[in-house]
Amino acid sequence: MTLTTAILQFLLAAAVVVFAGTLLARCADAIAELTKLGRLLVGSVFLAGATSLPELTVDISAVRMGLPDLAVGDLLGSSLFNLLILAVADLMTSSRGRMLSRISAAHALSATASISLTALAAIGIFVGGHLGTFAIGPVGVWSLGILGAYLLGIRLVYFDQRHVTEILPDSVVPPAPRVKLRTAIAGFVTAAAIILVAAPFVAKAAGRIAELSGLGSTFVGTTLVAFSTSLPELVSTIAAVRMKAFDLALGNIFGSNSFNMILLVPLDIAHRGPIFAVLSQTHVLTALAVIMATAIAVLGQLYKVEKRVRLVEPDAALIYYVH
Repeated sequence: MTLTTAILQFLLAAAVVVFAGTLLARCADAIAELTKLGRLLVGSVFLAGATSLPELTVDISAVRMGLPDLAVGDLLGSSLFNLLILAVADLMTSSRGRMLSRISAAHALSATASISLTALAAIGIFVGGHLGTFAIGPVGVWSLGILGAYLLGIRLVYFDQRHVTEILPDSVVPPAPRVKLRTAIAGFVTAAAIILVAAPFVAKAAGRIAELSGLGSTFVGTTLVAFSTSLPELVSTIAAVRMKAFDLALGNIFGSNSFNMILLVPLDIAHRGPIFAVLSQTHVLTALAVIMATAIAVLGQLYKVEKRVRLVEPDAALIYYVH
């Protein structure tokens, strides 16, 4: 495969992902309204899970090829790119006060859960050589701990969503497209399947581009491949922002970062032995960058300013700086 062929494959597959990601966001928005689950929960769980499918397929393949560091580098790098997407979305939105919208402070809980899961992963990587060898069956104890923390976080987000729904007026959230629930679910599943098939081609082409252009493997794992697997989050988040479904956009970003961490469980199963016992501690630095950028995003949600300078978003600028 020549460099030109790899670039063409990348662009074609990326175009398919863009179409599917837009459809995914619209269907998720409709499902949130028709089921009364709320955009926060649908974005944090369903949309986040669907847009994280590329990480699952690409990183399991990397682990099976004996490249666990590449796989974990992609997960953490993807989380960092997701937060960059959030900063871009914030700059796209003319808002006054908290990041993206007045009601986005409700996502501080989801963001805090993401921070906790990333911190658990960072600690597991740091002590992996000493304490990361313990396992229960095919799964290491650190992976099980992350999975348990994720389930607890989703439970908290669910009850918080119910509380937010009770105290916030319906007029704050724009109505979703009027479609039948069956149609919305079918569209969501179809779009997710398209992403599952097309996104690995984007990542594979990105890897070939990096290889043929002489870029290093570390760059591939944490930047180019991470960007490729974050493409569904990018497209669906921008689509949600354009629909003014800010809850869906924020839930997708923070939920995807949480989902990235529980993907360590299937990676652990696919790896021969506990994966935390063999990972490089350099991933801790990326994890800390993710934690810092997420904390800045939380500050942007919780701190209300009376006036912002046009085209200048301090919280978004700080996230850019972390990157």
